[in-house]
Amino acid sequence: MRAVAMYGTLASLGSLVLTALVAAPAGSAESPALPALLTPPASAEARGTALAAKRAAAAGIAFGKCPAAEGLSSPAQCGKVKVPLDYAAPDGRQISLTVSRGKADGKGAGGKGAGGKGAGGKGAGGKGAKGKAVARQGALVFNPGGPGASGMYFPMVASMPEWKRISAAYDLVGYAPRGVGRSAPLSCQAPKDFAKAPTQSPSDPSVAYKRERVAQAKAYASGCARNAGDALRHYTSLNNARDLEVLRAALGQKKLTFMGASYGTYLGALYATLYPGHVRRMVFDSAVNPDPHQIWYRSNLDQSLAFETRWHDFRAWVAKHDKWYHLGKTPDAVLASYEKVRARLAHRPAGGKVGPGELQTAFLRAGYFDDYWALRATALTQYLKGNPKPLIEQAAPKPESAWDDENSNAVYTAVECNDAPWPTDWQVWNHDNTELARRAPFETWDNAWMNLPCAYWSAPRQVPLDVRTEPGALPPTLILAAERDAATPYKGALELQRRLEGSVLVTERNAGTHGIGGGENKCVNGYMETYLLTGRTPVRRAQCAPHPEPNPVSLDERAVARRPAPAV
Repeated sequence: MRAVAMYGTLASLGSLVLTALVAAPAGSAESPALPALLTPPASAEARGTALAAKRAAAAGIAFGKCPAAEGLSSPAQCGKVKVPLDYAAPDGRQISLTVSRGKADGKGAGGKGAGGKGAGGKGAGGKGAKGKAVARQGALVFNPGGPGASGMYFPMVASMPEWKRISAAYDLVGYAPRGVGRSAPLSCQAPKDFAKAPTQSPSDPSVAYKRERVAQAKAYASGCARNAGDALRHYTSLNNARDLEVLRAALGQKKLTFMGASYGTYLGALYATLYPGHVRRMVFDSAVNPDPHQIWYRSNLDQSLAFETRWHDFRAWVAKHDKWYHLGKTPDAVLASYEKVRARLAHRPAGGKVGPGELQTAFLRAGYFDDYWALRATALTQYLKGNPKPLIEQAAPKPESAWDDENSNAVYTAVECNDAPWPTDWQVWNHDNTELARRAPFETWDNAWMNLPCAYWSAPRQVPLDVRTEPGALPPTLILAAERDAATPYKGALELQRRLEGSVLVTERNAGTHGIGGGENKCVNGYMETYLLTGRTPVRRAQCAPHPEPNPVSLDERAVARRPAPAV
């Protein structure tokens, strides 16, 4: 399951051996943390990255007006940076990554900082200097996750109150990682075929249905290999981290200030392991578990289990507001209403486009973000009253997004399949997911089908890097996590803190929104803002009270809801 963070307010704009085959851990030549006499010879990829970064630093990035295809308005600027397709052959084929930038205005927001009272006392935000200019601090590079998501929209958050003081100090830099958007785009099947609807989504699939999905997974893997050719093996998380190092150099930054969400936290952790001496500040929002044994098969099993808990949270909230929705006064009663809708859609898809598969995808988004809860509950209520329009509006595939959706899925699949070994015996998948589905039926099989092409992958598999840093190798880094996050379960944040020496964990208690930085919690935002602006952090861990639960809304109020559907 793709773990994509689309922040609360930010989303209104726009998923073994302890060393890697092609990169060495911290202290290696690619990450010089040890004395030279103790450093092993540099790998070809390390030498290629250093050469590419040197060239990028000399060339810089020629920022100018953004192409219409990016959908970004002034003052955002766009440019490109060249990186080697294969870092072991830096003089070989080059690909261009698209980059966006919003320049720091230096004005600040004035007034008080964003900090509020958290569970452990006052938030980290302090008083701002109203009317005074804010010192510029270089570039803040953002990756929204995926893998397969584009961060090109990031400069546009500068207009939001939660980002005002940060955007005054930093150039906000987004980019499309390799394979994504217009950065050497990857495709595995025709977009029109990827967007076919309606589809089924049985939580207890038959033997015949499983055979059908296995055949589809084999065909999809073959399509990736056919379309990308020899280039397919170069779409990896390690190469994404190397690309980030080249981007740092192209931006003229001696050290990187980076914010990663969801999968972006894994990318940031790889970078911190490979290049600890090049890290200035890092924010890890909704952390992926970086344990090599988790990447990526076990991580997806854990995710499916966590979504069952979050699915229950949603149903409990709907039951609490039964006077609005009339879907049931208990979570089980709400589930019965949902299953009634699913059964009807299996027999007669809404609008000819929304079947059980589209229904499940729409409600999975409610597992990511609780500001979908009122929208989804209203859609169920209206459907059962005979009005399918809200459900069709929320769940039907959008033809205009078919290309982006297919591209994003292709990159997700390529990166995760290339990154690590996966079971190649269908019986292993069948056993593990059958057992898990007894405990977590909501998401287990759909997650399995999404990742099953990795069982039939033709490109070489890497061995995940052992993410970890030595004491003193990194400056303080900041981890943000919600306790009930399903897309990146909380234990991943604990594991990341254990592996990154000197990191600090800020927890939003009893909350489950995926991607909390810059969102609705002022306490969380206070810690993030203070860290980015000053480098200060709590001692080791801090807690924030949860943001308020969503309120039930009427259809009229729902029409002005601010969050569009995220890429999940």
